[in-house]
Amino acid sequence: MNLIQKLSQRWQGLETPFLIYKEQQISFEEISSQSQIDLSEIKPGSVVAVIGDFNPQSILILLQLIDLNVIIVPLTNETKEQHEYFFETALVDFVIDNGKVSRRKHDMKHDLIESLRAENHAGLVLFSTGTTGRPKAILHDMTLFLRRFETPRPTLRTINFLLFDHIGGINTLFHTLFNKGVVIAPEARTVESILKTCEKYEAEVLPTTPTFLRMMLMSGVIPEKIPSCLKIITYGTERMDQPTLDELCRLLPDVEFRQTFGMSELGIVRAKSVARNSLFMKIGGEGVETRVVDNVLQIKSQTRMLGYLNAPSPFDNDGWYDSKDVVEVENGAYKIVGRVSDVINVGGLKFMASEIERIALDFPGVVLVKAYAKKNPITGQHVELKVQPSDKSFNKNELTLFLKEKLQPHMMPKRIVVEEVEIGHRYKKV
Repeated sequence: MNLIQKLSQRWQGLETPFLIYKEQQISFEEISSQSQIDLSEIKPGSVVAVIGDFNPQSILILLQLIDLNVIIVPLTNETKEQHEYFFETALVDFVIDNGKVSRRKHDMKHDLIESLRAENHAGLVLFSTGTTGRPKAILHDMTLFLRRFETPRPTLRTINFLLFDHIGGINTLFHTLFNKGVVIAPEARTVESILKTCEKYEAEVLPTTPTFLRMMLMSGVIPEKIPSCLKIITYGTERMDQPTLDELCRLLPDVEFRQTFGMSELGIVRAKSVARNSLFMKIGGEGVETRVVDNVLQIKSQTRMLGYLNAPSPFDNDGWYDSKDVVEVENGAYKIVGRVSDVINVGGLKFMASEIERIALDFPGVVLVKAYAKKNPITGQHVELKVQPSDKSFNKNELTLFLKEKLQPHMMPKRIVVEEVEIGHRYKKV
């Protein structure tokens, strides 16, 4: 029995929709029975890029390709300028865009892809965000990836905020498919559109990012425009700051805030926040081990990737993965305080960029901030700060005085730039 047949059997007889897309409530039967595009050229083991979103056609194509045991590269139109790099790096044989199949010819091979072909397993290629160099091509065994969804789990009406090319978005899709839930595809990923969609379709769960939550907070829509149906807001993909979480918890006392944790290299790792207003979380689950070495979190996972297609393996000989996340540990729970690359060293005094950002976010009118190190001929490094204010009345001199009162001298930014903080298509600070 293939995947489409297995899911059809699970959904048989249910009148509830699986997908809400462009104001249409669509059952799984309607998705699986729609006209299929011609995939006759595509053979098992082919590498196929699918440019899509969480719409009926893209979802059906995704399921068809899994049943064909091909290696799937999900992409979105938001990254179009990088597609050629993605095609070359993943050794793509076919591209499916807007329902049309086109062939790409090359004579390249990769040992990891060949090993999947030998197993006759479907595969999944995801790309890192590439904030420190070119994006890495992360190859998963799709058969192993899907195995975690076999265990029934509760599901709620969920906005699929995270994108088609993101492991969190793919996870939400399959969790909902396997557990007979409802997934709601937003028409636009703006604060106004997301909240309107939540209210209109009675969404119970909003999975999002700390950056987007900060944008929601500073837009002034909280709490008045938060629909009562929203029970849970999850956040992940980047570090959350305590001031933002505290304010969200204060304004939305009836909403459960949960931190998620996952890396494309490891698959989705189960995480549980110690409390709704705490940044400490327990990380683990079946087949997952954790440890801390020199304040950096390391993880061993049975659902890890096979490897990178364009970089050396990041796993040590015992299978441990260095997450590069600097953590604090308290009663077996972890709090992520930044990345190894975020450590700033001023004259031998080391601290995290997140410490500067946390203080700056307490200043009125600050929407987003980004602290970073710059080379300094005397101290080795110094701090600079990019600040995005909510309006033109923002006073940089007052922020400078505020920071001088709160920060130690070596942590004080030597330069403050007032401009928009760049946000990537996955709603993370770049």
